[in-house]
Amino acid sequence: MTRRKLTAEEVELWRKVAQKAERLHPEIPQAVHPTPLPKPKPKKSPKPRIDAFELGQNHRAKPSGNSLKPSVTETLRAAPVQMDVKAFNRMKRGKLKPEGKLDLHGMRVDTAHPALIRFILNAQAQGKRLVLVVTGKGKDRDEPGPIPTPRGVLRNQVPKWLSLHPLAHAVMQVSPAHISHGGDGAYYVYLRRTR
Repeated sequence: MTRRKLTAEEVELWRKVAQKAERLHPEIPQAVHPTPLPKPKPKKSPKPRIDAFELGQNHRAKPSGNSLKPSVTETLRAAPVQMDVKAFNRMKRGKLKPEGKLDLHGMRVDTAHPALIRFILNAQAQGKRLVLVVTGKGKDRDEPGPIPTPRGVLRNQVPKWLSLHPLAHAVMQVSPAHISHGGDGAYYVYLRRTR
């Protein structure tokens, strides 16, 4: 933005006002008018970089800097395999049948956590290796706020609980379930053998 120059009439009017005005602090010596500042140079705004795009070409979405951290499902899928690789691959494809199932649908956090602890420790004591924990996918919040909140409280909490004491020593692997066993709304929990 460039500054507009004062017209001759405006300069004359200012001089008349300045001559008639009384100084607030006459004891302070009057400053000599400094030389005018140089005009600010207009800043060039960077041109937005737009990749070439042709009609019919597929768009490759780039991750934005303001996205949430990876979902729990993505984190679990990227986790290293702790169990037998062949058994893990069969489990991922839904070929292994869970030996037990815990359905946490409709439970609150304060009742779901003790139920999960009881279920996992009992299953391990009974010698079970693969169990299914159903959390549900969660529902969208009625009023989304300014802070992004992941969908499904239990869906996000169960993998964390499984990695903490007292369940961490009993659990070998946690993985999202196959679509035939609940998909993203359930987890396979592969248990360690009791010794």
